[in-house]
Amino acid sequence: MSSGGAVGEGIGARAQRKEDARHLRGRGRFVGDIHMPGLREVAFLRSPIAHAKILSKTKSPDHAVDTFFSDDLVGVAPIVTRSSIPGYKVSQYPILATDKVRFVGEPIAMCVAKSRAIAEDLIEQVEIGYDELPAVASCAGGRRDNAELLHPEWGDNLFLETFFDSGVDEVIARAPISVELEMSCARQTMHPMEGKGVLAWWDDRADQLVVHTSTQVPHLIRAGLAECLGIAQAQIRVAPPDVGGGFGYKCLLQPEEVAVAWLAATFKKPFRWTEDRREHLVAGANARQHEYHIKAYADTQGRLLALDAEVSVDTGAYSVWPFTACLEAAQAGGNLPGPYRLAAYRCRTYSVATNKPPFAPYRGVARPGVCFAMEQVIDAIAQKVDREAWEVRRDNLVPASAMPYTNITNKHYDSGDYPEALVAAKNMIGLEAFRAGPRRDDRGRYLGIGFASFTEQSAHGTKVFASWGLPLVPGFDQAHVKLTPDGALEIAAGIHTIGQGLETTLAQIAHEQTRVPLKHIRVTLGDTAMTPFSTGAYASRGIVMSGGAVSRAAEVVAGRIKSIAAHLLQVEPAAVGFAEGRIFAANASVSYEDIGRAWYLRPDQLPETVNTAGLEATEGYKPDVDTGVFSYATHAVRLAVDAETGLVEILDYAIVEDCGRMVNPMIVEGQTYGGAAQGIGTALFEESPYDDNAQPLASTLLDYILPGPTELPSFRIDHRETLSPYSAHGIKGVGEGGAIAPPAAIVNAINDALSPLNAAIRQVPASPRRIREAIRRARPSQAAAPEAGVAR
Repeated sequence: MSSGGAVGEGIGARAQRKEDARHLRGRGRFVGDIHMPGLREVAFLRSPIAHAKILSKTKSPDHAVDTFFSDDLVGVAPIVTRSSIPGYKVSQYPILATDKVRFVGEPIAMCVAKSRAIAEDLIEQVEIGYDELPAVASCAGGRRDNAELLHPEWGDNLFLETFFDSGVDEVIARAPISVELEMSCARQTMHPMEGKGVLAWWDDRADQLVVHTSTQVPHLIRAGLAECLGIAQAQIRVAPPDVGGGFGYKCLLQPEEVAVAWLAATFKKPFRWTEDRREHLVAGANARQHEYHIKAYADTQGRLLALDAEVSVDTGAYSVWPFTACLEAAQAGGNLPGPYRLAAYRCRTYSVATNKPPFAPYRGVARPGVCFAMEQVIDAIAQKVDREAWEVRRDNLVPASAMPYTNITNKHYDSGDYPEALVAAKNMIGLEAFRAGPRRDDRGRYLGIGFASFTEQSAHGTKVFASWGLPLVPGFDQAHVKLTPDGALEIAAGIHTIGQGLETTLAQIAHEQTRVPLKHIRVTLGDTAMTPFSTGAYASRGIVMSGGAVSRAAEVVAGRIKSIAAHLLQVEPAAVGFAEGRIFAANASVSYEDIGRAWYLRPDQLPETVNTAGLEATEGYKPDVDTGVFSYATHAVRLAVDAETGLVEILDYAIVEDCGRMVNPMIVEGQTYGGAAQGIGTALFEESPYDDNAQPLASTLLDYILPGPTELPSFRIDHRETLSPYSAHGIKGVGEGGAIAPPAAIVNAINDALSPLNAAIRQVPASPRRIREAIRRARPSQAAAPEAGVAR
């Protein structure tokens, strides 16, 4: 166990974030901050109808030259995401709608002007004729035999149906205990502080399209733009500026990016589009909308014997590039067993096309939903066998003695002690004292405690993504490290920073190998013209993949530094060491500047056997196993529920997490707290509802509720450090974990609080309305309910 913190500036140190020096002073540079001569702003006309044929498109005669329809985008191909998985159906996602619209907010036309306001005025003058079609507004509606077809050539509305069965029927037949639950998660949007944005211009000197876009995956965006525009990748430079958060929303190729890039490549002038909050709420990629029907079977002590599950995911109208619409359901089916031992498992998944914006991966990618479902199953089993939920959870978790452990869906858990984390969380939240006290507070509110345990797969790589049939899969991440003539260190990596602190943590890893002071380390990320290839920042992979590459490259450079230092100090390289920002041999030392000067300016001082590759190196990295590494955690929540109003107050929130070796504990805590705050939004507040016509009902922040400071507790966190045997320095990813458990832990605590009323919530967000409805439904059976009981 570690409380975090290490002496120095390397791995384990609570080093201050390097990037904060500019952001806290308002000196960051985002897409909206870029100014260029002749820059024109872009606005999009978006469909007000969820499903319709387009009968006519008419430009204003006065502004026809500044208005563009799909026919004007000569040579531009639609966004197409392919997969070799049998049964997968391909969608054609047009950059601007052609003969049909399939969701409210789909771009139909774009207008350009000197300002965004004027461009929006021009949009008002465009006329579109529609023939409205019946809309598919839900998974159930999409799967009906007589459902309207979004893509008639498919014959149904399923992107993909999958089936996994390890053989459960025999186990089911002899299981003494069973529970059956139906659960669902509402649709959400991501809400990074900065919405999507792209500025593109043509560099005549380089004969190159330059794209400044707010993205997590700059090298992939270059590949996608080349595919859609028919331009060689070498003729495209993607140079993302600062990015104000991503959360998965910005790891996709957006049609607006293609459209703006086409304008720049065609007219050789700069153009920009920045997403406003209404566009994000209505047309932005959506996430999280899952439906679960699970039957679980256990022995009389609550030990799991089998799961029989059906998962439906509302994936929206199109598949998104580079990942398919089926990624969410595939992740749900594969991750549903979670950190638990399970002998038999059957799961059928449906990726359903609906008249809603295309789905996108959101922080956690399916795992908040599967954790919510699985942890409710555990609590339901505990209630059935009349045991405390934490005890049943403990008995089902994979024990430390079984590590490394390959589970029923072939997830290879590399290291850790899952039960220990649960017990620690139980003690932090004070379960025993809570059970000995009253079940209601002095305001009459019902009190409850809930738990949720999960695993977070990070840095999974080539074979895993290839198994999903994707044509573009991650391989080695690369990084370049160079000692400069004045003794500073330069790092270049193709991953990009989106707020996760990579400029600091990558510098710390380089410092660990070279001992160059952090203030003398400069990190360049993302620019495809200046960095080696990386597929980008997603799947909690950055610190494992790019960190591993930086470590390897820095280790090579450190060896060359030692070799030159040994020559200058007239000792063997083995006698040389790093300390206090210098290179020592006994009592003699040289500076990093001395080494740089010798290589670059005074080669006469170099040994005859010097390595001619110099003081720079590019290295690639991926973990020793392709299934990735696994972080894990348990969240525990104590809360109060007002049965009259349905309002919930979180009284205490404890997190026990293990992300392997922490490069910077302060950043780990920031990632965990931020993720948990988003998870609380999922649990209690955030929802993008649609009516039966697939019209969005939350188009402003008056309708879509985000948690603020007054809704968030003071999180308490306990770090564990179980090193992964498969990654550099034993590091595991941590970026998504905080968002995974809160919906499950909070709803389990609500259900524990409401157990005297025999009420239970099976849907998030657990809004006041849903809580009151659950209590009303339970009232006929309340007379038989005990006033105290076990955790539900």
